[in-house]
Amino acid sequence: MTVFAQSPEEKYSKDVESIDAIINAWYDAFSGGAEDPWQYERDKFLHSENALITYVDEEGNASNHSLESLYIPLLLQPRKAAYEIELKRKVSKFGHLALVWTAFEVRTNPEEPSEVRGLNSVQLHFENGRWFIDSWMVQMDSKDHPVVQEFLDAD
Repeated sequence: MTVFAQSPEEKYSKDVESIDAIINAWYDAFSGGAEDPWQYERDKFLHSENALITYVDEEGNASNHSLESLYIPLLLQPRKAAYEIELKRKVSKFGHLALVWTAFEVRTNPEEPSEVRGLNSVQLHFENGRWFIDSWMVQMDSKDHPVVQEFLDAD
């Protein structure tokens, strides 16, 4: 019996053709219902090998993580429905570099709005005909720091 499996490059090549495609795929890779499998392979393909993820808390304290360290606890427990819905995006591109600001909200049902919101700063580079996510930082909205509303209200 012959089995033909697609490589990540074959499966996800359209995800990295443009900045819009990679950001859309990034949100899609993490979002899903409780019955949906995690898309770790796809998410990993979107990121450069040593991508850095930084969470910034309400006081401005930063904690750094690798993509693998974020997925390990997720893969060890039953999945809960979580849909990251993008609210607004702003892209700056210069040569092979790009910076994407993107506001989102986390929903348990993709059709019902939520008050759980955050703001991402995503750094990318273009190499060998594709985009890579090199790092991203996120700060969640709070009463004292309404970062998402500030971003939504900005030009």
